[in-house]
Amino acid sequence: MRDPIAALVRQEGWRAEGAAARVHYEGGTDRYAVEFYAETGHVLYWAVPTDDDEGGTAAPVPRDGVPDPLRRRVREDLDEAEIDPDVERRDL
Repeated sequence: MRDPIAALVRQEGWRAEGAAARVHYEGGTDRYAVEFYAETGHVLYWAVPTDDDEGGTAAPVPRDGVPDPLRRRVREDLDEAEIDPDVERRDL
């Protein structure tokens, strides 16, 4: 496990998956998976299907489609893990 990943998985809900750390969030009727890739320093957001949408698949979500409170929470988690929170704003 890479050091930034190890630091991030100490934050609530995050877990390591190879070269990435992932966390899931639910808010209202929306569900998201958030991934941080240490090697490239990028954050990806995915819309995750709800339990009612059994046939659905996860789909990438552009940052401007992600609720601000979730983006703030991700930046706070990155900062707590001593990862530059500005990586959350980086374009792919």
